[in-house]
Amino acid sequence: MTYLFNQPSTFANELIEGFVAANADKVRQVPGGVVRSTRSQAGSVAVVVGGGSGHYPAFAGLVGQGLAHGAAMGNLFASPSAQQIYNVARAADNGGGVLLMFGNYAGDVLHFGQACERLRSEGIPCELLAVTDDISSASVSEIEKRRGVAGDLTVFKVACAASEAGYDLAEVLRVSRHANDRTRSFGVAFSGCTLPGATRPLFEVEKGRMALGLGIHGEPGIHETDVPTADDLAEIFVDRLLGELPQGIAAAEGQRVAVILNGLGSVKYEELFVVYRRVSQLLEAAKLQVIEPDVGEFVTSFNMAGASLTLMWLDDELEKFWRAPANAPAYRKGSVIVAEPLSASERREQIQETLPQASAESQESARRVLRLLEAIAEMLQANAEKLGDIDAVAGDGDHGIGMERGILGAVEKAREVAERGAGAGTLLCRAADAWADKAGGTSGALWGVALTAIGTAIGDQQAPDARRVATGVRHAQEGIMHFGKAKPGDKTLVDVLVPFADSLNHAVAQGASLTDAWLQAAQVAHEAAQATAQLLPKMGRARPLAEKSLGTPDAGAISMAMIINTVGSRLKDNATAEQGA
Repeated sequence: MTYLFNQPSTFANELIEGFVAANADKVRQVPGGVVRSTRSQAGSVAVVVGGGSGHYPAFAGLVGQGLAHGAAMGNLFASPSAQQIYNVARAADNGGGVLLMFGNYAGDVLHFGQACERLRSEGIPCELLAVTDDISSASVSEIEKRRGVAGDLTVFKVACAASEAGYDLAEVLRVSRHANDRTRSFGVAFSGCTLPGATRPLFEVEKGRMALGLGIHGEPGIHETDVPTADDLAEIFVDRLLGELPQGIAAAEGQRVAVILNGLGSVKYEELFVVYRRVSQLLEAAKLQVIEPDVGEFVTSFNMAGASLTLMWLDDELEKFWRAPANAPAYRKGSVIVAEPLSASERREQIQETLPQASAESQESARRVLRLLEAIAEMLQANAEKLGDIDAVAGDGDHGIGMERGILGAVEKAREVAERGAGAGTLLCRAADAWADKAGGTSGALWGVALTAIGTAIGDQQAPDARRVATGVRHAQEGIMHFGKAKPGDKTLVDVLVPFADSLNHAVAQGASLTDAWLQAAQVAHEAAQATAQLLPKMGRARPLAEKSLGTPDAGAISMAMIINTVGSRLKDNATAEQGA
């Protein structure tokens, strides 16, 4: 369990404040995360890493000389939003372009991709690299689908050292890809983690058993076995990793490797050293040369009991960058020349938000939209546990929590801008940004896309009518399918959104009112959500455990149908009230 916290909802923000206070000589806080508080080389590539909080030292602990220039920090186990990543990247930019690096999780891919597009549109060169080191998460034939775990550190380290050495953006990207191609990890877990305020772990492993291949967000493992001895675990790790050599390496004998034995949160350093004792013996027996190994906590999973082993297969270039000095709050190597601190004025970030002019009619519509969002919030709060249980069947069980965070953030922002006179379109767009910021993860990104599309279609000058709303829903569908890459049949919310958009637009084209068209399409959405129980997932964290989810509907599809039906009920109530007035 988690012992020390105030409010669960403020935990992530408060940990950032404390982290910065403790490491002000190295980092400063910006909206969305942290960046270096020291001066970087002008014209150099800024490497920005990121992901959800709860994995310390990843990601904030890796910001500093010789390592990252910034870290975008999402909520607990939730990817940072595109806005957060953009903010951090802008603050970290040194004039040489930006490389965004992250673990290969659907939410991170979406948010970092959106941030990259925005940076490029503003003339800032930007590239992306998703780390894919976890051999248990996909086969070699689908290596691009593997997730990033403790191998994040080796790939980040190489990229950042290349930047410090003066490589340009194209070369930093090249050597980073090379490091990723040569990095492999395998992990196990003995028990799950419990987030602040939660009454039970995200997942459980039967006492005396060990889950092999379990992910850092609590994604179920691929197999369970009895808990082994320390030596036996070392042999499992080494056998698994030596069983898959990177392309271009014909034999392990004579190769050089960087090694990380990583604790996932509750396994103590002393235990890790006992395991590493045997790991070292086995690697020596395989005639491998170990270069500057690391044993400790580098990518954790809050208080999960577990460990992982990572090997990066080195050549001369990779070894040089692995050995290069670094000085970050949670990772130090060699000796660096201490960089000049930024001045007080350079540390301050100026943020100004202006609202577009809106008609009185649109301002009144904005207040109605706010009431719809409040109704959705009430419904999602009441169903958060149910959605989490559905998600836990083949995922990490946090869908309900994420949706609750997202809608509460959206409502808070919507209330603020409504009081300042925002129109309906702007209110939805600002609520979309807040939803993505607070929820993180895949659902946060997709609902941010959806609300932005609808808000843009509605605008700030006229009351929303059936045609504009239907057009916005269609654009939401197109945007989600573009960024999320899912299609009907993949067992995602797209399986609800496509038939809902089709039905809504068809009814509106036939002359139906917004309320009648929405209610008709809402029934279609409900049936489509239930039908996902018979599908096998082809996207996201549930994909490696597809068979396990058969018979259970997709949590994202269910939550979307619930939101659609909540809106429909409120529209019906409003129409009835207006007729009786």
